[in-house]
Amino acid sequence: MAHNSSPLVVGIGGTIGSVSSTERALRTAMTAAADEGFRTHVFGGEDLARLPLYNPRAVVRTEAERLFVDTVRKASAIIIASPGYHGSISGLVKNALDLLEETAKDARPYFADLPVGLIATAYGWQATGSTIAALRSIVHALRGWPTPFAAAVNTQQTRFDAEGRISDTVVEGQLRLVGQQVARFAPLAGTIRASH
Repeated sequence: MAHNSSPLVVGIGGTIGSVSSTERALRTAMTAAADEGFRTHVFGGEDLARLPLYNPRAVVRTEAERLFVDTVRKASAIIIASPGYHGSISGLVKNALDLLEETAKDARPYFADLPVGLIATAYGWQATGSTIAALRSIVHALRGWPTPFAAAVNTQQTRFDAEGRISDTVVEGQLRLVGQQVARFAPLAGTIRASH
């Protein structure tokens, strides 16, 4: 069980509308991180939908924007889950990541030195691979460390029920591995930051 002093894993992902397979996959990985003793905070599809299109020249940020940026600032690890739209990440997820430009002048900008777990969901295998590749590229640009394993969920083959249970135990294990890896690498990230 995580305490308020426990390190924080922030999850980012989902789609607008109902709770999607992407968000359910994310929550499975986040549960695994929580099982490792981490606090968790998920920004799902409805949370991300509250973020206006990122305007770098805006002088005032909405409450939703401030909450998102401030929570990411406190993170010891990140998990990003995106559906594969037309071979890449969704605009909803990309807009949230664009907002992290607000951290550019922080002592720890963006995802610097943080482990970042990646999940892609798509109706078929092709888009999962290209979406994970896009996420890895973005995380590198944000100075984060993508974890060695990323989970690809083909929603043609894998189903989630209303409670978030997964039809394929192998896929469930892969999603849990993403959460376990970010939790296990987070203490190392803290050591790197402390040495600077």
